[in-house]
This record gives sequence, structure tokens and C-alpha cells, in this order.
Amino acid sequence: MASQSEGQAKIIDGKTIAQTIRSEIAEEVHHLSQKYGKVPGLAVVIVGSRKDSQSYVSMKRKACAEVGIKSVDIDLPENVSLDDLIAKVHELNVNPDVHGILVQLPLPRHINEEKVLSEISIEKDVDGFHPLNIGKLAMKGREPLFLPCTPKARHSSNGCLELLSRSGISIAGKKAVVVGRSNIVGLPVSLLLLKANATVTIVHSNTSDPETIIREADIIIAAAGQAMMIKGSWIKPGAAIIDVGTNAVDDSSKKSGYRLVGDVDFQEACKVAGWITPVPGGVGPMTVAMLLENTLDGAKRVGTVPELTFEVFSLKSRSDAPFNP
Repeated sequence: MASQSEGQAKIIDGKTIAQTIRSEIAEEVHHLSQKYGKVPGLAVVIVGSRKDSQSYVSMKRKACAEVGIKSVDIDLPENVSLDDLIAKVHELNVNPDVHGILVQLPLPRHINEEKVLSEISIEKDVDGFHPLNIGKLAMKGREPLFLPCTPKARHSSNGCLELLSRSGISIAGKKAVVVGRSNIVGLPVSLLLLKANATVTIVHSNTSDPETIIREADIIIAAAGQAMMIKGSWIKPGAAIIDVGTNAVDDSSKKSGYRLVGDVDFQEACKVAGWITPVPGGVGPMTVAMLLENTLDGAKRVGTVPELTFEVFSLKSRSDAPFNP
């Protein structure tokens, strides 16, 4: 899972780890098919024709096919109304063949993304962005139904944490610094690290002297969206680095005219760190694998607890109310 050249950090191979997870998922999907005569279903909703979004959606649909998950393709025009999009989400919420719903972001400017995401059933929120899922993630002793895919990993870990776990890197008791505080990566991964008993610090755009803070970290999760901002001199010797950043920088030697780099200066970091993910080929492949895992989990949950409803997660599940799912 991790390779190493002499005098350099071990490279955490996200492609290999993700492929291993996909194989495990395919085996479980086959088991569900044999036991229940059905396979998990993932509805991927895309609005408009952005080339990057089309590419991402195509990749997700192909990944579904590879592991035996049914892909329900919903392609809507750029000018679709908010009401029509929400109506489609509601339709998918009650479709028994759909166990996960993903609305590809970004949406057109006239669409309220928050409103759309909040309408997805918590039981099918495979992106992990429903307020109730995030709220449970933030509470001690509570477990969300789904975790966001980039941070997520199997068994209540996350994509970033899964890379650490499968590379033999322990988290409990370590000093972890998360660079960035986005709702997609920074915030949820910091909460997951806390649940894994790390001591967590978040570095953001208003943090004073980020270099000093980062240098104290045993684990660095870089998710700021700033090309190569973290230099080798900022890194504690032997630290583990998960680089979530994907930034395009000019490169005349490439046919495209650019190359992709992370938030960490990879060449410098390799000389200091103990472990590091490359960009590309590190976190990226894990995100899709975790989406498939979430969809599988949703289907397994329906198979074992068919009467589960949203009401279980409403105010009726307070300790002073009867728990009767």
C-alpha cells in the first residue's frame, strides 16, 4: 500500500488502496444480490453540461458498473427550476431501488444548493452533507448514517483516515493539523480525527503563523486549495501527510499546458516526511471508492432494518421520548 525509496518518504498509493476497497465492495454487492435478489442503487443527478462535472459523473457511473452497483442516471437541463429539481430528489427519496442519491456540485447559480441537499433523505445521503449527518458527526457518542466521501472511510473512518489506517499509521494520541476548513473536507476530517482520539488543530486563512503550527504536526491533512503552500521546512521529520489539494499550475512541457499539484510541495516534503500521498493518485481515487461504500452501506441498512424511517432521526429520538422505529 505504501512504497518507499531510500532517503524519501513512503508514498501512500491511493490507487492501489482504492482498488482493494472496490474489490471488497464488489464481493459484498454480490452477497447482497444472492441474499436479497437486489443490488445497491446509486442515483447520480447532474444539472447542465459542465465538462468537469460530466467527467466526474461519468467516472462515478463507470465505478458503479465495475462493482455491480446499479446506476440510476438523472440528467437535467441547465435551466431546470429549483422546484423541478427538488421534485426529482423527492421522487428518488421514495424509490426503493435507490439506496444513495448524489447531486453533482456545483449547481447553476439560480439553484439554491443548500436547499437541494437538505431535501435528500438522510437515509440516502451518500455524500454525507445532510445537516443531521454532519450534526451527529460533531457530537460525542453519536454516529452519522453517512460520512462525507473524501474524509470518509470504512468502519466510521474516512477516505483520508482510511489511507492512514491501511498504511499502518496510528492516529490516537497524535497531533493532527488540518489545513483548511471547508464543509466538504476540512471540517468533517477534523471531527473524524477528533473521534479517532487525535489532538486536532485547524489552520485556516486567518491563522497567525501557520508554519509553526504545521511543523508540530504528526499528521497533516492539507485541504486548503493553495498550490504547494506547505514547504518542506514546515514539516516535522517523519510526519504523515495526506494531500487533498488538486491545483493546476502552468507547465509548458505538458500537452495540456498545465500539471496537477497538491497543497504540499511534494519534492521538498518527500525529503522530510515519513509518509505522503501523491497528487494525482492519492486521495482522489479514494473519494469514489468511499461513495460506493456509502451506497453499499445504505443498501445493507435497508436489508437488515426495513422499517427504518426518517422519524427515527427526528426529535422523537430524544432520550425523553419513546424509541420505537
